[in-house]
Amino acid sequence: MNCIKWLTHGVLFPKAVCWSFAFGLFISVLAGCDDPKDRQTSVMATEVTVMTLAPKNVPLAPEFVAQVKSSHHVDVVARVSGFLDRIAYREGSLVNPGNVLFEIDPKPLQVQLDAEKAELARTRAEYWIAKVELDRIRPLAERNAVSRSDLDNATSRLRIADAMVDRARARVEKATLDLGYATIRSPIRGVAGEALVREGAFLTAGSPDARLTSVTRMDPIWVEFSVTQNQYLGMREQSKRGKVVSPGMSDFEVEVEFSDGQIYAPKGRFSFADPTFNQNTGTFQVRVELPNPDGELLPGMAVRVKVKGAFRPNAIVIPQRAVQQTANGHVVYVVNDQNVAEVRPVVMGAWIGQDWVADEGLKAGDRLIVDGFQRLAPGAPVKVGEMETSVQTAVPAESN
Repeated sequence: MNCIKWLTHGVLFPKAVCWSFAFGLFISVLAGCDDPKDRQTSVMATEVTVMTLAPKNVPLAPEFVAQVKSSHHVDVVARVSGFLDRIAYREGSLVNPGNVLFEIDPKPLQVQLDAEKAELARTRAEYWIAKVELDRIRPLAERNAVSRSDLDNATSRLRIADAMVDRARARVEKATLDLGYATIRSPIRGVAGEALVREGAFLTAGSPDARLTSVTRMDPIWVEFSVTQNQYLGMREQSKRGKVVSPGMSDFEVEVEFSDGQIYAPKGRFSFADPTFNQNTGTFQVRVELPNPDGELLPGMAVRVKVKGAFRPNAIVIPQRAVQQTANGHVVYVVNDQNVAEVRPVVMGAWIGQDWVADEGLKAGDRLIVDGFQRLAPGAPVKVGEMETSVQTAVPAESN
């Protein structure tokens, strides 16, 4: 077919004419759309949620792994030799000072005491004879009826007899103590451990088998942990720069957490901090004392402690979800005065629950994009949605 039928007055046009007409019509349509207003590209603003940053006083509660220790642990040992007659306590029970724990056969010790008392009586008799002799010779020596050497010898014998009396008296006291040591009592209030020997065993004072048991004080209890040199120096440097405000050593409050996450209700206070640095462990030893009336904390337990009392003044705290990790560090999105998104590099510090302290990069008054930044590119216009004004875990700076 050599022509295309065009529905205009029923006229048939050749094919080339038809194509020329169609091309011209296409150009006319394009020209008709070339309106300046239509050529302006409209970019839709992305709706985001922002929060206006304000300085906060952020409580600091560094955590440490710690171990529970008895505030007083005593090994009970036999102080005299002899056969063990009786175990007088129930193993694992609470004992008070003076409660009888063990009894050693006292009969040989009683015999030794009686012998020492007899020796004391003999030396006293010798002392009496020496004194009588001196009293007799002294007047004679004054009248030159006896020689000076006789007086000196009598005086010497009296002094020797006096010394022998003192020695015999001391031996009596020792024998009395030994007899008393046959009854072994608890030196402190605490839980008595397992008996390491049984009735009938012969105990030798001063030997390894003389250890009988131990008594462990449970209330109060100690919790000890270590602070590394870097932690100590970092805290000191932040205090010097005013980034951390710390109370006095005795004003810190220590919270103990069990391995299952439960919090021990009573709070503790520092009772000791090692003034020297341990070169073997690279740490400083710190001790906390806590009440333990119900015995919930047992020596040897591993726990976590939170040290409360210090705070970071005028800190910028932001939600963790607003921070992105990149190859070059952390970044956030902020909204400038023209409601345009900007990428801001930041240096992040401590985590506070679900929030994060921004050490560098943000300041009070910045509008931080919390939600919606995932759809943004730097320089993109934004539409500010609901405003968040504060982070729940922080304390307003003006309250302190």
